[in-house]
Amino acid sequence: MTNSVDFSGRPFHFIGIGGIGMSALAYVLAKRQFPVSGSDLRPNHITHKLESIGAHIFSRQEASNLEFFRPQVLANALVLNSQEELPTTNSKLPQVICSTAINTNNLEYKAALELGCPILHRSDVLAALIADYHSIAVAGTHGKTTTSSMIGYMLLEAGLDPTILVGGEVNAWEGNARLGQSQYLVAEADESDGSLVKHAPEIGIITNIELDHPDHYDTLEEVIDIFQTFAKSCKTLIGSIDCATVRDRLQPTISYSLYSDTEADYTVTNIDYRADGTTALVWERGKALGVLKLRLLSRHNLSNALAAVAVGRVLGLEFGEIAKGIATFEGARRRFEFRGEVDGITFIDDYAHHPSEIRVTLAAARLQARPGQRVVAIFQPHRYSRTLTFLEEFADSFTHADLVVLTDIYSAGEPNLGQISGEHLAAEIAKQHSQVVYQPTLPSVCEFLLETLRPGDLALFLGAGNLNQVIPEIITTLCEPAKATS
Repeated sequence: MTNSVDFSGRPFHFIGIGGIGMSALAYVLAKRQFPVSGSDLRPNHITHKLESIGAHIFSRQEASNLEFFRPQVLANALVLNSQEELPTTNSKLPQVICSTAINTNNLEYKAALELGCPILHRSDVLAALIADYHSIAVAGTHGKTTTSSMIGYMLLEAGLDPTILVGGEVNAWEGNARLGQSQYLVAEADESDGSLVKHAPEIGIITNIELDHPDHYDTLEEVIDIFQTFAKSCKTLIGSIDCATVRDRLQPTISYSLYSDTEADYTVTNIDYRADGTTALVWERGKALGVLKLRLLSRHNLSNALAAVAVGRVLGLEFGEIAKGIATFEGARRRFEFRGEVDGITFIDDYAHHPSEIRVTLAAARLQARPGQRVVAIFQPHRYSRTLTFLEEFADSFTHADLVVLTDIYSAGEPNLGQISGEHLAAEIAKQHSQVVYQPTLPSVCEFLLETLRPGDLALFLGAGNLNQVIPEIITTLCEPAKATS
């Protein structure tokens, strides 16, 4: 694939435009008045939003989609010929954008190649946008979406009007992207496919480093190598030295830590983790800046907030401006997102799919749970490779749950080699947890929960797949008896 992005007015066509990363790019480009089109097999609220701002959406990934551009190419050629010039390039042919998920056998992809369209990876477009702005790129195995969303919101509240591209939806800008009018851009930078090395932001943040994508990396050392390359491309690198790998292998320009004895540039004391949020006194190189309050729960979100503080200070913001923005940030969707309460049962949706993420998310749930309230963890494993690689870690991740409900593995397009299953994972968790139930399908999960959940429960749905689709159905079914008796 070529990686030269043309911002002169040439169209952009996205194969799989409805994905969370692809749609953010498409939104910003469309808002910048570039011609944008794309295809997706499952139209959703994201593709509808893109249509509302002028993007042309195809509901199938077919070779015929590229015919959409032929009249423009022919018209361009006629104009050139009328001026007695021969067209040397099809300047109206679209730049075709793909993610790693698009297979080279995809018919639309093949048609783009045959037509002579430039083919780019989505990371090429993100890298070009990062280069086009004074950019802040947030990387790390965990916490990218929350941290980048928090930084974007903080800058927005401070009047800096940033452009924002994140891997989750945020109510403050009603989606996963916004176009600002300033020089600032805040972006989530993904390491899952190795494309992180393409980005060279003014400010880079690394929250932590772990092996999370065994479908792409064989060892942690390979992951570290990708982050080291990214770190060298950042003019200023901000990193959490609570992660030993970040501390020892990257040596960030500016450091932050939840421990005051680490000699980090930004630390905290007087920490108070509560069910309704967190407060802490923030220190900058030995000087107290003031009290930070955030609505988000638990220590990992306090760490994310410290990264935002560090960014704000690099950009010259007063601590009061920083603290005001962070205090009103509500988080991104699917990050401990409240989905409703029925019959005293609280429903929470969270994207956690790695053992470390599950552990801290359940710790946050336990913090919020009232005395005697059960924490019911409903987990859909994501990818066969991840489940197999981290089998032991998953088995040890559910200690804060009173009841664990497992469903089968969401493949995310991976082939099932027969090495691991959701039932196998459930058996491993049951070796360390006394209350584990396996329900293979989403309908069976739904049926089991309707029979099992009781008033006072905190039901926490975990995973990066489609498990959260059952939440509205369960809530609606639970509401029906209440309607009948009212």
